[in-house]
Amino acid sequence: MELEIDLTDRVAVVTGGSGELGRVIARTLASAGAAVAVHYHQAETRAAALVEELRSTGRRAMTVHADVTSMASVEAMRDAVAAELGTADVIVANAVVQYRWQPVLEQPVEDFESQFASCVLHSVHMVKAFVPAMIELGRGRVIGINTECAMQCFPTQAAYAAGKRGMDGLYRVLARELGPHGITVNQVAPGWMVSDRHRSEGTERQPEYEAAVPLRRRGTDQDVANAVAYLASDLAGFITGAFIPVCGGNVMPAI
Repeated sequence: MELEIDLTDRVAVVTGGSGELGRVIARTLASAGAAVAVHYHQAETRAAALVEELRSTGRRAMTVHADVTSMASVEAMRDAVAAELGTADVIVANAVVQYRWQPVLEQPVEDFESQFASCVLHSVHMVKAFVPAMIELGRGRVIGINTECAMQCFPTQAAYAAGKRGMDGLYRVLARELGPHGITVNQVAPGWMVSDRHRSEGTERQPEYEAAVPLRRRGTDQDVANAVAYLASDLAGFITGAFIPVCGGNVMPAI
């Protein structure tokens, strides 16, 4: 049996698809054959450029705008995707609000609220909007981008870790609820990954961080995208409820 990641005839929605990590995830899913909806909130120009790039390779792709913290906006996104690409059977919750890294006593309450909205409510909205159609299909993939910070819980990570740990609880419940419908629910948890921004800045190397990583290097955006593509494929058809660190062993879930 030849193993191959083949996403032909799949329709994927990548939130935050115009961002540093989202762009690579969208490209990778498209390279495996998926039609891809590249979601953006503000970076319309970047999203449009990526879609043109994907279309030039013969893939179907579209840009779609939404505020992922708004149920009505996500429902409008779902309708737009269905009208142009068809029913989405792969959703990747990648978008997240960026915020200040501060001690809890100094962090504004609004930062905790924004992290809850962009990590937890974002995923709730995506599932409520897109999963009913997956249930009708009898298949689907729900993939969330979490973080190694959810396990580290280091100083100044409180708002981010709280939002992502809340997301983790949601995905574990969803895995149990959606499993009977043939839908898998998994999380990919990157470490401090190298993206195009770091490459352009020349900041790929971070010796202090790398020294604590068992593989002694930072991972790349492509490492994360590879894990997402695997989880989206039939090869991962019997994997659900997983929290998969892509961080070179920097954190290790224990049994």
